[in-house]
Amino acid sequence: MTIVTNAPVAPVFKTITVNVSVERAFDVFTAGFDSWWPRSHNISQSPMEKALIETFVGGRCYQRSIDGSECDWGRVIVWEPPHRFVLAWQLNADWQYDPDLAKASEVEVRFTPEAGGGTRVDLEHRYLERHGVRGIDIRTGVDSPGGWGSLLEMFRDVAERS
Repeated sequence: MTIVTNAPVAPVFKTITVNVSVERAFDVFTAGFDSWWPRSHNISQSPMEKALIETFVGGRCYQRSIDGSECDWGRVIVWEPPHRFVLAWQLNADWQYDPDLAKASEVEVRFTPEAGGGTRVDLEHRYLERHGVRGIDIRTGVDSPGGWGSLLEMFRDVAERS
């Protein structure tokens, strides 16, 4: 019996419209990442103090815990403010960091102006098969009720606050 380990895994697509400018939406999503990322989405043994995205190509996406430890989640691989960025998602199916970029999926977030001054935010989590046979488990997690859809709603709530 042959087991296919890199069968394509369908990407996860999520879209939300926020009633703020492209510049504000991009800034809140990236530089303000900690303002909306839930503390429940923590991969450390210690509670999360802060969630961060370093705002440049090669920058880390990571968490700092209250004990001072840091846990990487990924790397910025494309940085085009205020319209788009891409992260190499380096968390495996056990939600542990894997430094091998060849095994990383990608999260692309696009910010498009809408008529009336709002912004459409499109998120695509793709190349999940790079995580191997458990890529489908990651897809299930990020497409679940606690996944990207609800995270985008949290982002919108913060972005739209005055």
